[in-house]
Amino acid sequence: MIRHRRDSIAGLIIDLVAGRGELTDAAWERIEPLLPRVGGRGRPWRDHRQVVNGVLWRLRTGAPRRDLPERYGPWQTVYERFARWEADGTWAKLLEHVQVRDDAMGRVEWTVAVDSTINRAHQHAAGARKGAACGDEPENPGHSQARQALGRSRGGLTTKVHLAVDGRGLPLSITLTPGNVNDATPFGQALDSIRIPRAVTGRPRTTPTRVLGDKAYSSRAIRHLLRRGIVATIPERRDQVANRLRRGTRGGRPPAFDKEIYRDRNVVERCFARLKQFRAIATRFDKLATRYRAGVVLASLILWLREATR
Repeated sequence: MIRHRRDSIAGLIIDLVAGRGELTDAAWERIEPLLPRVGGRGRPWRDHRQVVNGVLWRLRTGAPRRDLPERYGPWQTVYERFARWEADGTWAKLLEHVQVRDDAMGRVEWTVAVDSTINRAHQHAAGARKGAACGDEPENPGHSQARQALGRSRGGLTTKVHLAVDGRGLPLSITLTPGNVNDATPFGQALDSIRIPRAVTGRPRTTPTRVLGDKAYSSRAIRHLLRRGIVATIPERRDQVANRLRRGTRGGRPPAFDKEIYRDRNVVERCFARLKQFRAIATRFDKLATRYRAGVVLASLILWLREATR
């Protein structure tokens, strides 16, 4: 009797652990119709939900792919499906789908916060195959690392993830750079990557109403870029304030800045904290920048799906 109860409790624990972090029924109903279908001859694909849950398990734990539990199927199948859907844009299309639906329902808040976070790259993330874009000539190792969004500093190899999130803290655009790149450099790319198509007709929504950023984004070029109908809420750096005061009347007026609205910038910090619950994002294990970015896209999709079920 006691042994039977112990076996039941152990089975319950296994079931709970197996289901932690996997797709809920509601989330699966949202994305299942959008997944590729198998057509023509050939062997049938392994169940999509099983494979996606396998990808999420690896993303959540950060474990080597070869250590994937048997309940998700062969690790080669899980990785190949993940890589194939990264290459054909399936992960990006899934994220775009949930963004379009939320925007059509008026749930997307277009006060956008931008920021970046530096993620340490594991030693296995280095060493991607080097080669020129055309031809067989060897590529400079430094150029190869930059192409794979790896930057070397005193802390080792790092990757910087730049996000633009809406007022709820959900990612609208994702940009990768080497960890030693200044935050202001890819700001234009992060802003231009915001693109949510309309549910019915019309041009995609690309322009936020307001952009919140910290002092790293306080530059003349960025403020000039945001003059196209976007309100900037970015504090000045101390050296900029001192230089303006030193020039007197020639220094011009200080840029408008609302401290109360600026407090909402913390949504992007909270988004990074939620994304880093996925250990394969907090620490980069992927050699290719495209693979690592696909993981960030998938984790962002999970955040959007969780928000939709609240």
